Amino acid sequence: MSRYDRAITVFSPDGHLFQVEYAINAVKAGSAVVGVRGTDCVVLGVERRATAKLRETRTIRKVLQIDDHITAAFAGLTADARVLTSKARVECQSYRLTCEDAPSVEYVARFLATTQQRYTQRGGVRPFGVSALLAGFSPDGTPQLFQTDPAGTYSEWKANAIGGKNSKNMREFLENNWAADLAEPDAIRLTVKTLLEA
Repeated sequence: MSRYDRAITVFSPDGHLFQVEYAINAVKAGSAVVGVRGTDCVVLGVERRATAKLRETRTIRKVLQIDDHITAAFAGLTADARVLTSKARVECQSYRLTCEDAPSVEYVARFLATTQQRYTQRGGVRPFGVSALLAGFSPDGTPQLFQTDPAGTYSEWKANAIGGKNSKNMREFLENNWAADLAEPDAIRLTVKTLLEA
């Protein structure tokens, strides 16, 4: 295995890119993040881990605003999330200057996924060890929830959980309890209950 994880562009005999798998493991080691789409809202919840007594808790940010109508929650390496957030904010401003309109949530999700994918195909860089849930609204006011991952894929979800050691159990809990007609209080309640599964 060690022969195939030295460079990002070297596939193992069974077709794996170990650097990407290491980035995915960094996401699993991160704090749990849950996103639930309701009828008129999207709720993001993040697990708050215990910190050192002397650490200033206000400096730990896992939920960040990307644009006026888009918020993202990250699981994985916080420094990588900060870099991706900065790139996404610049792209949103560039889009507004060019098109004189706000970018869609899907556009931003695609931009983040494309950026993450670029870091999996050339030497001298490493994949971003971060996965994101993007929440926002379409131009007609429909709530949207997208996920990106270190491999550079993105997809839209009704509800999802990423990060943490029990993300699979949390996702199963969401599958069993999510309903299409969730009002905002119910979506908040489901998010909190899912985080308690972590």
